[in-house]
Amino acid sequence: MHRERWIIGNWKMNGSVASNAALLQAIRGAAPSGARLGVCVPTPYLAQTREQLQGSTVLWGAQDCSAHASGAYTGEVSAAMLVEFGCAMCIVGHSERRAYHGESNELVAAKARAVAAAGMRPVVCVGETLEQRDAGHTFAVVDAQLRTVLEQARDAARSMILAYEPVWAIGTGRSATPDQAQEVHAYLRGVLAANELGMTPVLYGGSVKASNAASLFAMPDIDGGLIGGASLVAEEFLSIASPGGAMAES
Repeated sequence: MHRERWIIGNWKMNGSVASNAALLQAIRGAAPSGARLGVCVPTPYLAQTREQLQGSTVLWGAQDCSAHASGAYTGEVSAAMLVEFGCAMCIVGHSERRAYHGESNELVAAKARAVAAAGMRPVVCVGETLEQRDAGHTFAVVDAQLRTVLEQARDAARSMILAYEPVWAIGTGRSATPDQAQEVHAYLRGVLAANELGMTPVLYGGSVKASNAASLFAMPDIDGGLIGGASLVAEEFLSIASPGGAMAES
């Protein structure tokens, strides 16, 4: 049995109705690749994304959701609301949420629970800062982030897609080398295997582009990518996932 392979685009806070239309049309028309293809878009564009991608092989999802089911939480979006727009997945614990919104490991686990309870797959992000890496704390940081989900959101962990995203390589143009990424992926794979979750897909996120994707995805414990900036350019995004490109070579 082979682990699932995924290429998931994270648009972050980018897009417009006009630019999305062209991007989604190009993605929809992509030939099936060696990986499952998905895009996580800003919440206001979920209706447009559903309209343009439904009936295709491309899945879509959101970039965050509330840990609460409903109530007086102004500005929040519940997992049940996302499901109404056809979302198959939702990112939780992205480093930008952890850094800019102070999200704790415990809150990330609670969000993962909410996502899974609504029938979606949580895309759980873990990763260390440059300071933590330089201090030799990489394994301790990702271990704490992952184990909180394993311990506090066990049901969610069974359906999750895990993404390792070294914070120092996100949006900086500085990607981890394949060996650096593989080292952390192998560690995470060991933790998952010890918890009988060895088939969990583990993606790499951090300045992945067409020029470095093949070498990253060739590593034995890297099951695809969570793609940031490159997912906003159809040609680049599809090159990463193309049958004759990176995923086919891995």
